Amino acid sequence: MLQSQALSILKTGGNVFLSGEPGSGKTYVINEYIAWLEAAGLSVAVTASTGIAATHIGGMTIHSWSGIGIRDSLTARDLDSIATKEKTVKRITKAHVLVIDEISMLDGNILDMVDRVCRTVRKRPESFGGLQVVFVGDFFQLPPIVPRGMEVHYAFESRAWAEARPIACYLTEQYRQEDEMLLGLLQSIRRNDVDESHYTLLSEQTDISYTDIEPTKLYTHNADVDAVNTAQLNALSGRTTSFAMQARGNRQLLTSLVKSCLSPESLQLKEDAMVMCTKNNFEVGYVNGTLGRVVHFDADDGYPVIRTATGREIKIEPTSWSVSEDGKVLAEVTQVPLRLAWAITVHKSQGMSLDAAEIDLAKAFVFGQGYVALSRVRTLQGLKMLGMSPTALRVDPRIVARDEQFRSESEAAERMFSDMEDEELANMHQQFVSAHGGRVPRAEDIGKPTDSATRLKKESTTEATKGLLNEKKTIAEIAKERGMVQSTIWGHIEELIAAREITVGNIDHLLPDEWDTIWPKVQEAIEAVGDEKLKPIFEHLNEEYDYEVIRLGRAYYRLLEREAVRA
Repeated sequence: MLQSQALSILKTGGNVFLSGEPGSGKTYVINEYIAWLEAAGLSVAVTASTGIAATHIGGMTIHSWSGIGIRDSLTARDLDSIATKEKTVKRITKAHVLVIDEISMLDGNILDMVDRVCRTVRKRPESFGGLQVVFVGDFFQLPPIVPRGMEVHYAFESRAWAEARPIACYLTEQYRQEDEMLLGLLQSIRRNDVDESHYTLLSEQTDISYTDIEPTKLYTHNADVDAVNTAQLNALSGRTTSFAMQARGNRQLLTSLVKSCLSPESLQLKEDAMVMCTKNNFEVGYVNGTLGRVVHFDADDGYPVIRTATGREIKIEPTSWSVSEDGKVLAEVTQVPLRLAWAITVHKSQGMSLDAAEIDLAKAFVFGQGYVALSRVRTLQGLKMLGMSPTALRVDPRIVARDEQFRSESEAAERMFSDMEDEELANMHQQFVSAHGGRVPRAEDIGKPTDSATRLKKESTTEATKGLLNEKKTIAEIAKERGMVQSTIWGHIEELIAAREITVGNIDHLLPDEWDTIWPKVQEAIEAVGDEKLKPIFEHLNEEYDYEVIRLGRAYYRLLEREAVRA
């Protein structure tokens, strides 16, 4: 199924299982759908099965959202307790759509518990209390964690799944792997059809073809990862530069957020350290999994500058990971989005695309580990095998059988919806949205499909910055009061400018005394090189002013331009 077809089916309001092989665009489709829902005025709860997955999509764990927490069973007393918690009741009753990402890692018993909670809190007998539920994931990825000796109970084996009767939307486009031999291997694993030729192919991967970047080592155990990264960092000469994570918000949520964040609380770096970006920033030019090496630390603000495999140098500034609900940020941590990348666990690599990797599957111990590790890279040229257990490529026969069923169901859904007239589909979209008090948005009303990082910049957090600006506080004072870095506050100001929420009067107190002298030079530079990027302005001015002055100048320029247009 094509991404556009899956998106159209989602908009009908039916329950959906959105699946596909790694790199097929599941995250892109769900972000498109979330943008459409928000533009339509519908409330969507974005959740995931684990903390790490939740940080990737900018939501909270399904355990936190539903109020079940760490429980592994629900009594009548538990249900009564959850149904009397105001925040939990409010979030469940306000939602129109529930998204659960990385569904492969959610135990079926937990899904049944979430279903019971939703029915109880919403006081409706339908599946999940009448919510549209969207399950996102691929069951060939990592399975739920269960106590040793216990059998895995997949989400698709639960009563809740059966009663939800989700429409299978199996994406078939491929945007990650570029190598037909690697694709063939991965597809053989999915069919449980691995033979000696596949092990031979992997045994031949003894060198990385890329000479301009050091590959990341993938291990199945944390101890191996920590040992490699510590030893490699200690072996480098030069001074260690540390970056401490900043945190604010609900203490319990922060604990989970810090634990699941791929960047550490204390990031220790040196020049020449091998690093990996831990978040997407398409504008700057990196994604979650981009590999690079620290070449130096910026002379002005001390942030690391990395050189990627393509030879591009990028300054990596702090960014935020948040848990939000109804536009309100409940907890937020801010850190430089990097981690040491000589080694990483297979578990934490799920969802990443790596340029090059050395993979050790000698200690693989659960279904899916081998598949997840091998599907991180784009080509066999970027793969080197360090070890392989005889069972590393095994997959659960239950998943193989069910996957065939999902594909068949998806093909049937594709045929059924393809036979519909465009007008009929449009009416279904309209009926779904209208039933919840919204309206189908026009194309121009829908924000650009974004990654989780951008989606979390909610109105509430920019409004808070606006309020402090109105109190005539400086950027440094606002950053300190909000527990953020100054670059984040500047980002809020730029959002407020774009949304026409502030005027020159909101920032005139930020202008230095010598502004009358500075401004003509900055204005001339912006008109010469444009205002999209700060660096060209900085260079055009022969580095006479620091980036804070230039950023202020750009904000001032944009506001004056807006006011001129309005006049």
